[in-house]
Amino acid sequence: MASRGQGSIRLFQLAGIEVYLHWSWFLVAYYEINQRAGRYSSPVWNVLEYLALFGIVLMHEFGHSLACRQVGGRADRIVLWPLGGVAFVEPPERPGATLWSIAAGPLVNVILIPVLLALDMLMRVSGAIEAAPDAFRLLRTVAFINVGLLIFNLLPVYPLDGGQILRSLLWFVLGRAWSLTVVTILGFVGVAALVLLALATQSVWTGVVAAFILLNCWNGLRYALRLVRVARAPRREGFACPTCRNAPPAGDFWTCPRCGKTFDAFGTQAVCPYCEAAFIAMRCLECGANSPIAAWSSAVAPPAEPA
Repeated sequence: MASRGQGSIRLFQLAGIEVYLHWSWFLVAYYEINQRAGRYSSPVWNVLEYLALFGIVLMHEFGHSLACRQVGGRADRIVLWPLGGVAFVEPPERPGATLWSIAAGPLVNVILIPVLLALDMLMRVSGAIEAAPDAFRLLRTVAFINVGLLIFNLLPVYPLDGGQILRSLLWFVLGRAWSLTVVTILGFVGVAALVLLALATQSVWTGVVAAFILLNCWNGLRYALRLVRVARAPRREGFACPTCRNAPPAGDFWTCPRCGKTFDAFGTQAVCPYCEAAFIAMRCLECGANSPIAAWSSAVAPPAEPA
């Protein structure tokens, strides 16, 4: 997964969301534009074609970000890079909220289909095909790219949107930990298929995509197994999340940002036993909310009065 901004250039901010462009985009853009030289009467159209591709990707990522905000999540950054784009979204730890945050991206591509078809029909009716053949060719290419991105993103392979949508649906049935475990394992199957396809077609880009998915599946599986450990851990009495009312697990599940070691935050009163860093707020591993440790204590319901 692309970093939150390392090696990236800030382009602009829209609706409170910062958009960055990774430096490697320029190298790949130069290569791709030259590879498609001769398709149009002028190389300017090749540049417009590549910019249109990332325009579609950017709208797709804004779909994720705005939907995430709609359900109360956090979304403040988008990074465009050669393989597409990454919207850094943190929806609430609920299957419905996660499902909408992910599904809104492909929905943008679905909405673009009739828009591009209407433009295609307008150019045909107006006779613009003969007057501006390059513009018509660009429009058809953009429409093809949009559908191609939609189909690829909906493949049920983690971390593609299709895989994350499948994970959100399984979350309703299997829970947060096991749903992620299932889709990451399915993701490894998808990686194997992509590797075979890359070898058969001798496609470097397919191999790069396979490597990207493999890395994310591995990280996803590690996180899923951690979630399984959290789900199976005994609960610590005397504390409850002020937001979701769940008791925290007893165990070394919190990582100190200063020294990088894991510790039991509620067993040490939010003080790292290794570097003695004290933390004002602790993150709930169930809902993701951050609350002062004192609020965790006060959120515990008092014992009922005897009848």
